[in-house]
Amino acid sequence: MSTYDSHEPRSNFGLFVFLAFVAAALIGIGSYLFRSSQPAEPAEPAEPATSQAPSPVNPEIKKVSEKVEPRPFDPFNAEPEPEPDPVDTVAPPPPEQILVDAGMGAAELKPEVLLEKIGRSLEESDLVKASMLIGRRALDESQLEGLRKLAAIGDFRLSSMDPVMEIGELEANRKSRWALNFEGEKGARIYFDLLRGKTGGWGVEKMKLFDQEATGRAIFVDSLGITDAFLRAVLEQNFDDAKSLVDPESVSDAKIAGLCIIFEEAKYRLRTQKPLRAMFNRELTAGFIAHVEDETGEKAADFGLNVQRKTIDQPWQVTEVNLDSLLADYADRVAGGDVHYTPLIKNPTGGDTLILYFGFDEDVLTPRTERQLDIVAGLLKTDSDKELTLSGHTDSLGTDQYNDKLSERRAGAVEKYLFRLGVPRKQIVALAEGEAKPRRPNSTADGEDNPSGRRANRRTEIYLDF
Repeated sequence: MSTYDSHEPRSNFGLFVFLAFVAAALIGIGSYLFRSSQPAEPAEPAEPATSQAPSPVNPEIKKVSEKVEPRPFDPFNAEPEPEPDPVDTVAPPPPEQILVDAGMGAAELKPEVLLEKIGRSLEESDLVKASMLIGRRALDESQLEGLRKLAAIGDFRLSSMDPVMEIGELEANRKSRWALNFEGEKGARIYFDLLRGKTGGWGVEKMKLFDQEATGRAIFVDSLGITDAFLRAVLEQNFDDAKSLVDPESVSDAKIAGLCIIFEEAKYRLRTQKPLRAMFNRELTAGFIAHVEDETGEKAADFGLNVQRKTIDQPWQVTEVNLDSLLADYADRVAGGDVHYTPLIKNPTGGDTLILYFGFDEDVLTPRTERQLDIVAGLLKTDSDKELTLSGHTDSLGTDQYNDKLSERRAGAVEKYLFRLGVPRKQIVALAEGEAKPRRPNSTADGEDNPSGRRANRRTEIYLDF
């Protein structure tokens, strides 16, 4: 009997199967590892994830909002990057360079157009532009420095009410003076003398900055400057400034005070166009016509002023103020056409006299007369040595005794008001004249009553014996 084991073949078959299974497993594991080591195909999502790197695109169609890194400039293969805009903090050229570049200045057919352009350039702190408009013949380094300081003010703005103002003529239709007015507490002002060229254009010949220390507020001390300063002092009821600009032997304090009263009561102002016209302008003497208008700007009047200087080294002074035409216009506006109802008359003994008027049988001051006395009181308080004489008057109605008392009360009313304003009693002399010194007839030639004459006689005269 054979010793061959019948189970041995079966055992070899199982081993074969086991080895085949192990080989298949190893192949599967190797295939898996191979696939895992390869990059996976990306899916196509609806919107790309922000964490993924963007696909390469054409640079010309990049989104506007996408930040682009700056590239280095290649002078051979690319255009240069644009220069950045200049900033406002760039320092202006030095004064000497500005003067060189200023040239001859601009010219305009209308002076106000040129002045407004200069003013706007200063508002914008553009000193170079302003200098080119003005021109180098009207500029020096000190004036440039003054303009620079003005332009550096943060709120430096042209006046909204009256930015450009005509001062007057130096020569008829050839030379004129203008001013730029600026906002502010002190009201900065720049003056320009303009010269008209052969082609009709106006250019700047001379410029002067406002000077707070100017004598009598006269910026220019030539004939026109003194005349303008005098009138503006009168308009502002500034007696002291006005007096500093006149020849005291030719123009009395009473005339200055009367002119202040006339301007205040009639509400006159200098006309905006050609307020002062030169009639003649010589080396030692000059004459001007002043044009004034009422507050509406509709009605106008004029009067003459003369100025003189003894030598070319002496200051100009106002030597004559002819008020005849102005007083006639004043009477028409304030006194209903009565030319005798005027606040200023010639005194028979010389000089000028102020007059205050009263109602019939009255000795009460009106608001009008009180305003006039405010001016007079200001004159007296500036100098304790000054004196004035008051004389009360009446018309012819009533008895002599009654009129003497009435005239005394009228003079006394003025005296008491001046006392209340601080004028010492020693500076006032009061007289009662009754009906003895009429200014106008109380009756007509045929014996009829003359109401307008009596009206002019009901008064108190103020003689300023300064």
